[in-house]
Amino acid sequence: MTQISVSPMQETPLLLIVEDSNEDFEALQRFLGRSTIAIAIQRCVNGEQALAFLYRTGSYVERESAPRPGLIVLDLNLPGTDGREVLRRIKQDDNLKMIPVVVFTTSNNPKDIEVCYQYGVNSYIVKPINFAQLKRDIQMLVEYWFEVTTLPDYPKD
Repeated sequence: MTQISVSPMQETPLLLIVEDSNEDFEALQRFLGRSTIAIAIQRCVNGEQALAFLYRTGSYVERESAPRPGLIVLDLNLPGTDGREVLRRIKQDDNLKMIPVVVFTTSNNPKDIEVCYQYGVNSYIVKPINFAQLKRDIQMLVEYWFEVTTLPDYPKD
């Protein structure tokens, strides 16, 4: 007799998307919605809001309003505090640096790529202009980070 082991359902961690463009966010949201994985999404529209969410300040002071994300998708060119500074602060903070960060940006500037890897980014993806390629990249991103990769335990506090 063969027994089939079924692994317990794992809760998918929150995905924090830091994106100022409504168009880009809606595209991300649309493609993520087509995934077979149910992913809870939190959006921040600028660097200050992302840092407030991560440090639970301002309107995110309540723990329930700012759960720890399991993955951060970060645009670089944000108004105010840009994505480079948000990335630098995340990766220098002992409480946040374990959270994988994927930069998803229009910049293919080698200096941006180098700086982001120096700061500790986990992946750097240049947003494709082609709609089909964008869809494929987002599907691969979701599959890789939520199905293939084993993410660290994320604190629930």
